[in-house]
Amino acid sequence: MRTLFYLLREAWANIWTNRTTTVVAILTTAFTLACVGIFLLLYVNLRAAAGWLQEDIKIMVYLDDRVAAATVNEVEQQLRNDRAVAALHFISKEQALGEFKAQFPSESHLLEGLGQNPLPASFVVTLSPPFRSPDAVQRWAERTGRLAGVAKVDYNQDWIDALSTVIRSIELVAIGIGLVLSAAAVTIIANTIRLTLFARRDEIAILRLIGATKTFIRIPYLLEGAVLGGLGSAMSLFMLKVLYELFRQEMRTTGRFSGLEHLIMFFPLSICLVLVAVGVGLGCAGSFVSLRRFDEAKV
Repeated sequence: MRTLFYLLREAWANIWTNRTTTVVAILTTAFTLACVGIFLLLYVNLRAAAGWLQEDIKIMVYLDDRVAAATVNEVEQQLRNDRAVAALHFISKEQALGEFKAQFPSESHLLEGLGQNPLPASFVVTLSPPFRSPDAVQRWAERTGRLAGVAKVDYNQDWIDALSTVIRSIELVAIGIGLVLSAAAVTIIANTIRLTLFARRDEIAILRLIGATKTFIRIPYLLEGAVLGGLGSAMSLFMLKVLYELFRQEMRTTGRFSGLEHLIMFFPLSICLVLVAVGVGLGCAGSFVSLRRFDEAKV
């Protein structure tokens, strides 16, 4: 316990002795991680919006005009038992005709001369989230199209592919920017720790002479880096929260995009804790990089 208190005291002494450099490092780290957070927040909201759009994708399962009622019931039962199906709605021929006339009143006269209703009965299917990828939708449509009584399975493949491409692009951009800016945060913290090491090189030399291990010497600096990273990450979250609330207030005040302020969201508490932990990890990484490069033989 005494050793732990000593290490914590040394870490605090490093931070306090170089408080100007520490404050600059925390603020710089906060701004850097805030940039990462902006893209991450944008990605989270765009990912959520893509999920809402995916929920609106409906697959039409058209039935054969000559299919018997028993076969219709059998197809319905098979679809309801399919674990990929989240929701199912049956539209009879009469309902299909009524919806066509309601949606296209000026074109309804085209069906009057046919003598009979040409529109088929169908099932409107909504797939479960795990089965909404383009490949999964295609496999499901091909499998369903082979059921007895099913004439055609129709869905907007181009829209699904485009949506999937947008999501993948957002993920790649977010990952790329996150890696670059995270590396910048590690470099900032590493330079700060390097200054501390240089300022206390005589003390480190004495510790080595009296037999202190490398681990014992390095722990205070690793703790210092963890504090810098954690505080920088927490401050970046505070900055993002302020910007988020100002943006929502601006949307409510100006009336632009009315109602959308309720759709955008901030990071949940679990994600905030993860981001602080990532900041701590980046701080430790920066300290480790600086310690590895520090030429202890010359201290």
